[in-house]
Amino acid sequence: MKKRRIAFTTVGICLMAIFLKNLIFVDYKVEGVSMQPTYEEGRLLSINKLGLYFDAINRFDVVVFYPPNSEEIYVKRVIGLPGDEIHYKDDQLYVNGKVIKEPFLPTREKTDVTKLTGNFTLEEIIEKRKIPEGYIFVIGDNRLRSRDSRHFGLVSVNDVIGTVGDQK
Repeated sequence: MKKRRIAFTTVGICLMAIFLKNLIFVDYKVEGVSMQPTYEEGRLLSINKLGLYFDAINRFDVVVFYPPNSEEIYVKRVIGLPGDEIHYKDDQLYVNGKVIKEPFLPTREKTDVTKLTGNFTLEEIIEKRKIPEGYIFVIGDNRLRSRDSRHFGLVSVNDVIGTVGDQK
């Protein structure tokens, strides 16, 4: 009788652990090359869904989300936060007029392209100078092969599924 109770308790604990794991964390398989070299196609990422309720999204977090007017799921890096003015000029990110380094991007010496990120301003994309409250600007690390906020605009924070748990 005691062995049976221990077995039921063990099975119950295991089932509860699996349920909680799936409630808080979800796996996402990277599709495409837009986040290379950070995440290669086919890499399995652990997405923290619960963290969004306790911590704000930060610049350079990698997030998984539904882009505007789409049922697909994307993974991209957060470049702009609410209240930010952003633009790129000569492969340099400017946030609120200040130069921001992007250490996760390959250097020009490691690539045969002359420009990684084309020049743009936020106003050219969304016709506003600042990112409104409740929205973020996302972009892939493989700038030349990424469909991101430069193409579909801002992402609502409500459409973010979670953040990637094992960021470099």
